[in-house]
Amino acid sequence: MHVRVVRFTDVSAERIAGLLARIEAAGGPPPGVAATGLQILFDEAQGTAIALQQFDTAEAMHAGGKVFAAMDSAETPGTRASVDLCEQKLELRM
Repeated sequence: MHVRVVRFTDVSAERIAGLLARIEAAGGPPPGVAATGLQILFDEAQGTAIALQQFDTAEAMHAGGKVFAAMDSAETPGTRASVDLCEQKLELRM
């Protein structure tokens, strides 16, 4: 599995709420994005958020990244601070 990890700053509770509503209304990823999972983490006290976008392959992750990079900043939870393209090596749930 591959995970695109995107960190945002300048995030408000209102922007997160709007983003979550848009995601739920869409019922899936945007066209051209073959994501298999999504997690959004929000630290209201710091005004930061992290999006974990999961993909089956590195190729799908890179293609999806191009779609996300082209999005209008109004469609994101805040200012994109960093993007990491990772291969998941371990998932451990207790």
